[in-house]
Amino acid sequence: MAYVLSKLNRTGIPPLLQDVDNEDEWKRKLDGIRSTWLNYIGELPERAPVRIQTLAKSLQPDHTRLHIVYDAPYGDRIPAYLLLPDEKASPRPASGYPAVLALHPTHESGKDNVATTAGRKNRMYALELVRRGYVVLAPDALTSGERIYPDHPSFHSGPFYERHPGWSTVAKNITDHKQGLDVLCSLEEVNANAIGAIGHSFGGYNSYFLAGVDDRIKAIVSSCGFSPFTGDPKPQHWGYRDYPYTHIPKVSADLEADRIPFEFHEIAALCAPTPSFHYAGQADAIFPHWKSVGEGMLELSKLYRWLGYEDRFRSYIGSGPHDFPEEIRGLAYSFLDRWLLSEQR
Repeated sequence: MAYVLSKLNRTGIPPLLQDVDNEDEWKRKLDGIRSTWLNYIGELPERAPVRIQTLAKSLQPDHTRLHIVYDAPYGDRIPAYLLLPDEKASPRPASGYPAVLALHPTHESGKDNVATTAGRKNRMYALELVRRGYVVLAPDALTSGERIYPDHPSFHSGPFYERHPGWSTVAKNITDHKQGLDVLCSLEEVNANAIGAIGHSFGGYNSYFLAGVDDRIKAIVSSCGFSPFTGDPKPQHWGYRDYPYTHIPKVSADLEADRIPFEFHEIAALCAPTPSFHYAGQADAIFPHWKSVGEGMLELSKLYRWLGYEDRFRSYIGSGPHDFPEEIRGLAYSFLDRWLLSEQR
């Protein structure tokens, strides 16, 4: 399935449905994509039993915030905020509240950036969603928040690779987020059939990475999180970097040889037909190759249409920078409401 990157830079992103005439052929292609993806990112180990410790409880004006920590494989523990709706403003449905895993962008504050009023403008989506009646779990990703390695800056993944030389932070994050889903599913307040994932940038691609391997995710929102190799002026950011952060070490050798083992619209296709919402900005200085992003979104929309689920895919490209603007968040929240709140009816 490998591609010559310089050729793709001339011809464009490869069509998802090329040489696919029926559902069986698509399933075989999808199996190949999944196999290649897992080969490059590494194992997804058996998860730890759910064990939640509450460190603090804070009554906010419009919700309750629990500072918790829960177990993960290999003896790791994940700190997070669990946000619970105000039952007076948002009465609990008989089946439980819908829930969202809110994955933060690249910022040293981690979960605080999306789940507290100290967060940056246009990043506090965890807060906004609990106010809409969602239970929200906002964990710290490894290398951020309370999980920054001692004597290292945030998003320095070197110590991780010293401990796990054959693994990847991508697989580590997926593993941790699957553990977060276990936590949400264990809560009596939550409707386990109505769980979504949302994120911006780093949190954006981690949302669809997770949904591609865990069908407990019923809807995803990714803001400025789709970054194909094709057209990217710096595709090496997906491979090995001494600093700040290495995503998939194994892909570096391919990039040096002018090839890629997969393209990221194929990885996003692992989600299909899970309802998926994507946003990108034409003035994005981090992921500037918006034309390739648009091509990838078009291929995904064609796939959803071909599968018979055209209404489950939405993508938008704005003229703005690497951001999650208010009007786009409004569209994203309405999208989540459509696919998650429907479980309450």
